[in-house]
Amino acid sequence: MPTTAVAESLDVDPARGLDDAEVAHRRAEHGENRLAERARRPAWLRFLDQFRSLLILILLGAAVLAGLVGDLKDTVVILVVLLVNATIGFVQENKAERSLAALRDMLVPTARVRRQGEARVVDAAELVPGDVVLLEAGDRVPADGRLLVAESVEVDESALTGESQPVAKDTSAVGAAPGERVPLAERSGMAYMNTTLTRGRAELVVTATGMRTEVGAIAELLQRGEEPETPLQVQLDSVGKRIAAIGGVAITAYAAVALARGESVGELALSAVALAVATVPEGLPAVLALTLALGVARMARRGAIVKRLASVETLGAATVVCSDKTGTLTLNQMTARALVYAGRRVRVDGEGYAPSGTLVDEDTGRPATDAGLLLEPLALCSDATLSPGGGQRPGIVGDPTEGALVVAAAKAGLAAPALRAARPRVAELPFDSARKFMATVHDEDGRARVYVKGAPDVLLARSAAVLTADGVRELDDAGRAALAAEVSTLASRGLRVLAAATTLADDLPADADELAGRLTGLTLLGLVGIADPPRPQAGDAIALAHRAGVSVKMITGDHRDTAAAIARELGIRGAVVTGAELDRMGREELAARVEDIGVFARVAPEHKVAIVSALTSRGHVVAMTGDGVNDAAALRAAHMGVAMGITGTEVTKEAGDMILTDDDFATIVASVREGRSIYDNVVKFVRFQLSTNIGAILSFLGASVAGLAAPLTAIQVLWVNIIMDGPPAMALGVDPARPGLMDAPPRRPSERILNRTRLFRMSRAGVVMAAGTLSVLALAEEAHGAAVAATMAFTTFVLFQFFNALNARAETETVFTGHLFTNRWLWTSFAVVVLLQVLVVQVPLLQELFDTTALTLGQWLTCAAVSATVLVVEEAVKLARRLTGRR
Repeated sequence: MPTTAVAESLDVDPARGLDDAEVAHRRAEHGENRLAERARRPAWLRFLDQFRSLLILILLGAAVLAGLVGDLKDTVVILVVLLVNATIGFVQENKAERSLAALRDMLVPTARVRRQGEARVVDAAELVPGDVVLLEAGDRVPADGRLLVAESVEVDESALTGESQPVAKDTSAVGAAPGERVPLAERSGMAYMNTTLTRGRAELVVTATGMRTEVGAIAELLQRGEEPETPLQVQLDSVGKRIAAIGGVAITAYAAVALARGESVGELALSAVALAVATVPEGLPAVLALTLALGVARMARRGAIVKRLASVETLGAATVVCSDKTGTLTLNQMTARALVYAGRRVRVDGEGYAPSGTLVDEDTGRPATDAGLLLEPLALCSDATLSPGGGQRPGIVGDPTEGALVVAAAKAGLAAPALRAARPRVAELPFDSARKFMATVHDEDGRARVYVKGAPDVLLARSAAVLTADGVRELDDAGRAALAAEVSTLASRGLRVLAAATTLADDLPADADELAGRLTGLTLLGLVGIADPPRPQAGDAIALAHRAGVSVKMITGDHRDTAAAIARELGIRGAVVTGAELDRMGREELAARVEDIGVFARVAPEHKVAIVSALTSRGHVVAMTGDGVNDAAALRAAHMGVAMGITGTEVTKEAGDMILTDDDFATIVASVREGRSIYDNVVKFVRFQLSTNIGAILSFLGASVAGLAAPLTAIQVLWVNIIMDGPPAMALGVDPARPGLMDAPPRRPSERILNRTRLFRMSRAGVVMAAGTLSVLALAEEAHGAAVAATMAFTTFVLFQFFNALNARAETETVFTGHLFTNRWLWTSFAVVVLLQVLVVQVPLLQELFDTTALTLGQWLTCAAVSATVLVVEEAVKLARRLTGRR
């Protein structure tokens, strides 16, 4: 259908769009523009999933074995504990899912629409058939629609058609016989939901929304599967299985010794059940899930939305952050500061996007009344509009650089909407990062007046004349040198420099390619210097990154001098290299030099991929920021792709692993710190829980070898593993970041959570716990009898966890620092643990369940003193290592 017929059928005027009342009516009729979500797995099946773990099956086997030998009490208690553990896991999974759902809600896509004659930004879900959507390169198409305007448009339709190359689009009707269904890939006048504009500028009228779109028809095929396990989860699952295997060996050894001593099969079976329970770190998966979920939620509150849990681990290991300059290291509140035209240097006063300020001739100190010579062409060759109090950013809708030009024109008394209405655009060449300029064509008495704005070096190369104080003159070598010097002067002040040029043709170009080919022999009109001041917190964030051993590299399309000036102000170290120099470098040379380069200026998107490859080849873990459609490849190539939430296109948000809701570099560094803290906390609770399991296993083996009774019953082991260990382990999972966390270099990505050193420390703690427990058991049996001895051994092992948790918080440094009391949840859990143990030991009803007897105050103090040895031993070892200069 012709575009006019489409608009008529949808009852909409494309120049005005729908009004609010009509939008509300159509939304009530058609519903929201959303794809239906897949049916959630039933709750009862998700609950049963909690019992699929190998470790849980070991416990079920222990419960069955206890029942077979007649110990129904142990069977019932184990099954109850498994039920409670499954309930906790089920509840925590639901919490994690709700947390991730909340994060997805924060990533609601938006769309620029024309309603009631004005441009607005709305949630994509609010679109209705008949809405007029405004699209630029990098935008995700929010709904199916017919193209009304298509300037050099290409669309990536690979999500629908599988075609890897972008498809050219136009507004003409597709010829087809009556009743013939044109294949989707040949519908050149249509754009479809979830495809991406890779080039050009377009306007489309929405023809279908939600499940009525082409994507909706195949929504089930596009549904994303379950979140895969993170490397950390896989690693801990492997650890759990190795611990279970060790437990199997321990049970076999225990059984062999017990049978050799003549122990009955029934007694042996009960001890084997207790030992099997002791080998299983029941709480480990639940604590890991909770730690990751809470960590991701904390990062979201700080402005960093992590899309995959595995990214949390990557963040903590980052060694290099490659950051865009504009909007990330700087405020992205562009303001024109200086104009150079017709032999004048003009200062522009005023801040931000408020159109209030003056233009002052620096030579005379008087107002510059003829600034329209430069600013009128710049306003015409722009798409941004002022939008007080709304839009993508405060004050504008559109590109921030163009916003600065429109504001500067307003300060000179030139209203961009009036200029554009008086001199309508008849053709255009949208900005392209490869060409580095934009051009618009306006009808001037039947001839084509072309205005161009872009990089000064590119426009200088295409210019043959220049506007001077004496009118238009030929641009000779001296003039080129003078203009190049002006560019360097402005850039050295930290200004981004744009040039404007014009030409007049006898006829209008047929298309964008013809227009691009004509743009030679231009008349250069002047230069504009635009300031984008550094974010106040960026300098401190970079200093913190350097202290943490994380290198920061600035990547920008700006002029070399501009980039260098901002880098100096921010404290970014290293040489400055341009894109042209990168082109002359081989892959090996770039890899050899990349670590010494701090600033990459005048780069194209493809250079970002080369920079990532060079850093990766040197063994670095790279975080790369991006906002433009062409940055997607670099974000995917980096270990951690960081997309901008405000300025970023939908393509980069899709490609990124993390999205910054504030586009602030300081948020990246804060996220690195958070990633390190989360990994650090995982190490803490793994050390804590597994050293407890090792201590329990060694206690059973030691008792068997020494001819002592089993130190703990199955119920007591479960009590230790879940009730006594669980709350402190969860509290360790939310431990505040320890001092010096950002003073150490990043960990190696290949580093295992249970390396040889850490396993040795855990084993040492386990030996101390086993030795202390068995000593109490043996000595108390002689002094007070078997019942008191068993209760004291049980209590000693429980209290060991109090001091063992303190050890876990400080792996190499002393526990006794100002950080000791910063985790209120840990100290609360300690109080709860001690209170519960007192109840289990002193309350008659619980004594019967846990096979305990009341202890005297002296016996309690003896248990506490022995338990403290695990802390004393670790502190002594750490002191010795500090005194000898080792860690």
